[in-house]
Amino acid sequence: MDNEALNRFDRIVAMLQHLQSGRTVKAQELADRFQVSLRTVYRDIRSLEASGVPVTGEAGVGYSLLEGYRLPPVMFTHEEAGSFVAAEKLMQKFSDKALGAHFESAMYKVKSVLRGSAKDRVATLEAQIWVDASTQLFNQHTPHALDVLLDSMAEKKQVAMQYQAFSSEEPTERLIEPVGLFHENNFWYIMGYCHLRADYRQFRTDRMLQIKLTDRPFSREHGPLSDYRKPKVPSEKMKVVLRVEKQFAKYIQTSRTYYGFTSEKPDGDYVVMTFLTEPHCEGFARWFLMFGDCAQILEPESLKEQVSDIIAKVQASLQVTPEPVMA
Repeated sequence: MDNEALNRFDRIVAMLQHLQSGRTVKAQELADRFQVSLRTVYRDIRSLEASGVPVTGEAGVGYSLLEGYRLPPVMFTHEEAGSFVAAEKLMQKFSDKALGAHFESAMYKVKSVLRGSAKDRVATLEAQIWVDASTQLFNQHTPHALDVLLDSMAEKKQVAMQYQAFSSEEPTERLIEPVGLFHENNFWYIMGYCHLRADYRQFRTDRMLQIKLTDRPFSREHGPLSDYRKPKVPSEKMKVVLRVEKQFAKYIQTSRTYYGFTSEKPDGDYVVMTFLTEPHCEGFARWFLMFGDCAQILEPESLKEQVSDIIAKVQASLQVTPEPVMA
């Protein structure tokens, strides 16, 4: 469908909505609103009539719809209406300001078609739901990052950005072709072809210091996001077994999954937990120190040594050098 046909379709739909306002509308009023000629208005009205819409008209008076005719509105159940509230709260906290504003505008339109009881339900729930995003998802200088990235993917235009990589002290200028957006480990990421590296890379939105949409078209065709997020080849894992005090075990249920938790079993006043984690990595050892006074390492010995080494370094850093005594 070309742009002219699309514009005409949109205009005819809007004209029907205008007629559904319940009052008689003059042809000149429609022409003024849609900035078209009277001849175009007459043609559009004939198109509505041909499609089965009962339009009545009287010379010198105007057009109106046959009494009682209405297109059936979109109806939502109470449960569906309630789900919009949770979705809106999540969008406000987990998307950038621009995208959140677009969603808020869309929600006003959705709420406008709700029946009275559903509107009351939504109004009640809005004050009862709170979402707190403790992680900073976007840099303060790029509060519209998601909006830019979505425009880039939709229009197939490159994005220029200043990016602060985790492994680099200085930011770099990047020109990328976004392939897909995903949320993982509490952060937003974009997968894209990076012209600086001549390869596909993923970028975290909170590390984007500047971002803008360019007029440059994509230089190549890109596949779906799933093609670039293939699962990693499984590597050899280290088995770790901890014995954790039962009353404390509940406090690490969320974070333990990140460190390769596989199973647990009760053991009196303790819980024995088994993990499969990356070998020779300090991450697990440092995580264990957070609750080490409430747990024991049953295996492996190498983890015990690693934790002991970290503790020894901490103890050394806490040593206070005595000031020299003045004679």
